[in-house]
Amino acid sequence: MKIDARAAGFSEQRLTRINQHLTENYIDNGRIHGCQVLVARHGYPALFESYGLKDAERGQAMAADTIFRIYSMTKPITSIALMQLYERGLFQLNDPVHRVIPQWRDHRVYLSGEGQSLKTETARAPMTFRHVLSHCSGLTYGSSVHPVDQEYQRVGVRRSDGETLGSFVEKLAQVPLRYQPGEQWLYSLATDVCGYLVETLSGLPFDEYLQEYIFGPLGMTDTAFHVAPEKLDRFAANYQRRTDKTLKLIDDPLDSSYQHKPDFFSGGGGLTGTTADYYRFCEMLRGGGQLDGVRVIGSRTLQLMTQNHLKGGRDLTQMAIGDFSETAYEGVGFGLGFAMTLGRVESGQVASGDYYWGGAASTIFWVDPHEDLVVVFMTQLMPSATFNFRGQLKNIIYGAIED
Repeated sequence: MKIDARAAGFSEQRLTRINQHLTENYIDNGRIHGCQVLVARHGYPALFESYGLKDAERGQAMAADTIFRIYSMTKPITSIALMQLYERGLFQLNDPVHRVIPQWRDHRVYLSGEGQSLKTETARAPMTFRHVLSHCSGLTYGSSVHPVDQEYQRVGVRRSDGETLGSFVEKLAQVPLRYQPGEQWLYSLATDVCGYLVETLSGLPFDEYLQEYIFGPLGMTDTAFHVAPEKLDRFAANYQRRTDKTLKLIDDPLDSSYQHKPDFFSGGGGLTGTTADYYRFCEMLRGGGQLDGVRVIGSRTLQLMTQNHLKGGRDLTQMAIGDFSETAYEGVGFGLGFAMTLGRVESGQVASGDYYWGGAASTIFWVDPHEDLVVVFMTQLMPSATFNFRGQLKNIIYGAIED
């Protein structure tokens, strides 16, 4: 990959502050073992650097072709896949999801109580495709102590081996919605439902659909729901930050479930891939839906996806419940698979109009159409809220733009 900071409109000296920042504040003091960052503008990579180790137990250095667990950075890919089917006329955004999942027609909505005394009401409006794409569906992640999440746990809603997309949506039919569809925003299993919708509407297994219509056309050769045996030596270790601020190995690449093709293809968080692959996905987005002459999604459809779809044009401070997600809430909206910055002043960010998401292991990306900018950051540290990599990198990167 040819690096040319000047062609990308950056001060090379100011952009290399990223190196100093990550090395001094994260690598040298052991806050993380390793990371990787790619910055590109106008289609020119301006910086692509690897720092530290991908596997501290074996002393293996981070490399350009390291494979990462991208977790919820799977969600934008799944959302693009579903909207490809929108472009084939297979659904409208305001269509009810129960058109494809009939057993969801009678979904109830939580009112009060818990367990045997749980009270529900009829949904005032059906859950739509727009709702599942924008996390306004009434679904949850099922992991809190809320009475609705207790129902998720009771019926065994999960995304692990032994589950399929079909059995997953069957179980979700048995639990009440947390809130009336469209009325609030809650980060949830909705994008896994989008994966099921892709599979059902297309007639292809979800993993095969992604390979045929996104990964293959974009040349994303290292992105998949599992890591092939010949690529395991490139797979990074995953770590968790303990309460004493030390790092604990939680997924050894040589003893990882990612070595095997899963039963459950999680559209919400199941993919692995490289920085270079995700950069190609982001370059397609920056290019209005096409890359190297291959169109993946229509430009108008992409514009629709990256507009704020929250009710009344509100931001997440007005709509969100719960504090678990991959974004801040102030001055931030949510579209069809992406969050976006609505205003510089409200968000406290120099950028406005950029769209983005992140993953549980602290991976992040964003695309800024105004600045014609793409940024991908990869590391393997859980939980993702540990450090504000997005905010820190934004300050440095936008401060280095010269033109």
